[in-house]
Amino acid sequence: MQNTETTLPLRLWTVEEYHRIAAAGIFAVDERVELLEGKIIWMIAKGTAHRSAVGRTDYLLKNRLANLAWVSIQDPIKLNEMSEPEPDIAVVKVDPLDYADHHPTPPEVYLIIEVADSSLKIDCDTKAKAYSQAGITDYWVLDVTSRQLHVFREPTQLGYESAAILPEDATISPLAFPDLQILVLEMLPPVK
Repeated sequence: MQNTETTLPLRLWTVEEYHRIAAAGIFAVDERVELLEGKIIWMIAKGTAHRSAVGRTDYLLKNRLANLAWVSIQDPIKLNEMSEPEPDIAVVKVDPLDYADHHPTPPEVYLIIEVADSSLKIDCDTKAKAYSQAGITDYWVLDVTSRQLHVFREPTQLGYESAAILPEDATISPLAFPDLQILVLEMLPPVK
């Protein structure tokens, strides 16, 4: 019987191989890629609204969390041996070595935030699945186009059991910091 499957078998990469490829200089200096589920994917170009939202959220979290957590911007998080994405914002445990000897791993992550202007489907589907399978308990996607916050919680191997969409006038607290009240509007770029 002839195989009618159209999916091609892929050669997946490990995080260790991905690092060796980067160290060998295969990627151009200005090439923005990340490893997700063993696949090296292009990172989508970021517009001004995206940049503004990342900057505003970074400033907000660093000021309000002070020394309670480390806030990193577009730095790698090692989810497992096959995924090392670079989320727009990661709120992680404070490390005495400032993560000089490793990238944060799921037990060290309090919150991951992706900012979406043209990447909403990837962030809410592909990345949400990868983050859920890794056990990330609090994952947010800030949609700068629709001015909403997608909140994913209760991770399972099949995806998040809890998903909600909050309007810009809603307030939310990270699971790890329930006393921290954030107005969604505070993370979004100002409207002209």
